Amino acid sequence: EVQLVESGGGLVQPGGSLRLSCAVSGFTFSNYAMNWVRQAPGKGLEWLSYIDGGGYSTYYADSVKGRFTISRDNAKNTVYLEMNSLKPEDTAVYYCNAGYWGQGTQVTVSS
Repeated sequence: EVQLVESGGGLVQPGGSLRLSCAVSGFTFSNYAMNWVRQAPGKGLEWLSYIDGGGYSTYYADSVKGRFTISRDNAKNTVYLEMNSLKPEDTAVYYCNAGYWGQGTQVTVSS
């Protein structure tokens, strides 16, 4: 059974940081590129970042470039999203994706 379990979300003040994790099971993790995607309240899905299976290539949406960093640990079957300089507009449910979806983790940026 494929499972993607996101964690690390929460309430943070503007300018703060969070580190999201996505633990994967049920497929050969290192063979799959991973993405982070978010959905803000009342809005559609927004792609944020991509990392290839080996962790050598990464890409970012302009909205998060320079603030967010994607990484992965293939030994732990986990992908991460380090988020810095958070803004209220970063408030959303964050999902990892590899053709499969997790349940998401809520990030709320508010003072």
